[in-house]
Amino acid sequence: MKINGLRWWIIGLIFIATVINYIDRSALSIMWGNEDLEGSISQSLGLTKNHYSYILNIFMVAYALGQLFSGKLFDKVGTRIGYVISIGVWGLSSFLHSTVRGFFSISFFRSTLGLSEAGNWPGGVKSNAEWFPIKERAIAQGLFNAGASVGSVIAPPFIATLFVAFGWRITFMVVGSFGILWIIPWLLINKAGPKKHPWITSEEQEYIIKGQSLADQNATEKTKGLSLKEILSHKESWAIVVGRFFLEPIWWVFVGWMPIYLFDVYGFNVKEVGMFTWVPYVGATLGSIAGGYVSGKIIAKTNSINKGRKTTILIGGIIMFVGLLATVIFGSTPERFVSIVFIVLFGFQFAIGNIQTLPSDLFCGKSVGSLAGLGGMVGVFSVIIMNFLVPLVAKVSYTPVFIAIAVFVPLGIGAIYYFAKNIQSLEQ
Repeated sequence: MKINGLRWWIIGLIFIATVINYIDRSALSIMWGNEDLEGSISQSLGLTKNHYSYILNIFMVAYALGQLFSGKLFDKVGTRIGYVISIGVWGLSSFLHSTVRGFFSISFFRSTLGLSEAGNWPGGVKSNAEWFPIKERAIAQGLFNAGASVGSVIAPPFIATLFVAFGWRITFMVVGSFGILWIIPWLLINKAGPKKHPWITSEEQEYIIKGQSLADQNATEKTKGLSLKEILSHKESWAIVVGRFFLEPIWWVFVGWMPIYLFDVYGFNVKEVGMFTWVPYVGATLGSIAGGYVSGKIIAKTNSINKGRKTTILIGGIIMFVGLLATVIFGSTPERFVSIVFIVLFGFQFAIGNIQTLPSDLFCGKSVGSLAGLGGMVGVFSVIIMNFLVPLVAKVSYTPVFIAIAVFVPLGIGAIYYFAKNIQSLEQ
């Protein structure tokens, strides 16, 4: 049996995994509420906003370590088995949130969720490097990243509906089951890489391989990946590490704190949060796809990966910066606020898909997951710092938080331009 466009089936499954990833991680913040909201997690377990901050950072520390660990794991065992391990553990962890009795038990399952969910990103970057020619990698990454946005669109109304009907424990059981079920089609369809898959057509196989770098074309299963020390000896690698350190908090501040912001500033309940918080992620979905499309078009027209990536990243950065300033100046009502965040997250995803593609532009094979995981880990540690600061600053106002992440934008974009003078394969 042969399947036309097999690479799109593979990225389609990873897209679905990413949707599940964000439904699972969003459930806690949507159902958290506050001590006065009947039936919410915080009210049921007697937990406060300070507890939430600690739980969020426990997740983020585990997520940061998981980025590095899973990058190495995927490079060692491959994307097929790597995804089975990653999504199997995170699906079970999400399901077991239904059994928690207090701060320590919810923190434990939050840590196993973070450790395992992190694998989705280095795994996705590595899979795209294997299955797509260079000119299509940004659009593939954009589709993959769109899963995060689509998951964030689906999660608020879906989880709020389940919460109102069945409560938070049953909701965790339902969403936790999705990841475990996903493993079945993944193992059936993703039998091997494009060089050996029995279902790939000869035309698609040739198209993928010829569109990759010489290093990718010559790589085999026995090709040894570089150590982190060797990877970081290349100045270009620091573009990813430093760039993600400054840019990751922009996404995560809204993912982690937007529902709490709406609870605090506008007095929303869980149902109202479900009605509002999905809107900005529509912008993120559009930005993911648009950023990959624009980058691919520029590369095809100029035959320059450097121009395609940098131009798209710069455009996204400008949109983010302007949008973040607008949250301070114009975001006085919930309708205005979510509309402006729509623009911010559009710009973020427009840029970040291309930034996440850089490891596969610079390296090949068993080095891609390692660099992607390292960049993700460093970015998450920046988020952890922000998560400690947000509840302290928010006692007075959320405005300094938005100003701080606005300042991060030129620092992150500037780092990419400074460290990566010319984006091209370093292993040819």
